[in-house]
Amino acid sequence: MELGNQIKLHRAALSLSQEELAEKVYVTRQTVSNWETGKSYPDIHSLLLLSALFDVSLDQLIKGDLETMKQEVNAADVKAMNRDAIIYTVLLAATIILPVPLLKWFDLYGLIPELLLWGCAMYFALRLERIKKANNVQSYKEILAFSEGKKLDEIEQKVEAGKRPYQKILLALLTAGITLLVGMVLSWLLL
Repeated sequence: MELGNQIKLHRAALSLSQEELAEKVYVTRQTVSNWETGKSYPDIHSLLLLSALFDVSLDQLIKGDLETMKQEVNAADVKAMNRDAIIYTVLLAATIILPVPLLKWFDLYGLIPELLLWGCAMYFALRLERIKKANNVQSYKEILAFSEGKKLDEIEQKVEAGKRPYQKILLALLTAGITLLVGMVLSWLLL
């Protein structure tokens, strides 16, 4: 990460040895060495002292680390979203495909595994919605970019935000259409 490099650069700019810097921030020379090599990080008190000594803000001192941490968190969210999307897709497909065979084989008892599948699918749908909300991605284009670990530029984000109300209406109509179609097929197969 960048914090160790920042400490080393600012120390060199002030022509301080590790020993001299250690004395000024009340730590050992080995601690400064560990900071600079990334083996450990300064505590908040030491960060404040370093910030004052180097005459830079805390934000400037740890900026690189914050960006790296944001990328790591974003990568974890992307991985979780992609994993949950696959699980949700499989569960949803099973929920759509299995009702007829389950009802034919087990009569009304076939609804029990169907409801369990549906409940699991809804659980993963809620997880996906939390990730989308936390990362402010709603439209298909935003979700696609996010799942690839990218972000839309500011103009594209505003365009996509303008589309959201229409997309919600279309999604509701599409869902109603699919529900009607599945209901018709099920009623035809059961009669």
